[in-house]
Amino acid sequence: MSIVDAAALTLDHTRLPDPLVVDGAPTTGHRDLLELSGVTIGVWEHSPGVSRDVEADEVFVVISGDATVAFDDGSPAMDLRPGSLVRLYEGQHTTWTVRETLRKVYIA
Repeated sequence: MSIVDAAALTLDHTRLPDPLVVDGAPTTGHRDLLELSGVTIGVWEHSPGVSRDVEADEVFVVISGDATVAFDDGSPAMDLRPGSLVRLYEGQHTTWTVRETLRKVYIA
């Protein structure tokens, strides 16, 4: 048995590559915690700013922060806050507008 405090876990951040940055100087950090039956579980964080991404297949729950994720295919944007449970699909093109550092626990 093990326990991890996902809210307090220290993550090393790196600046996003310029082509992904829309506004500000956002950074991201993550840590894979374990692999279970071919599925990775970890913690990811995005500092304030706006960035673009191409998604992996994942489910996540937001544990802190405030953000909106918009989809290039015209799907409705999602406001993210603690407790939001989200499903993303591989290949989706997204824009993340992070107002307060967003931290999530993901399963991918």
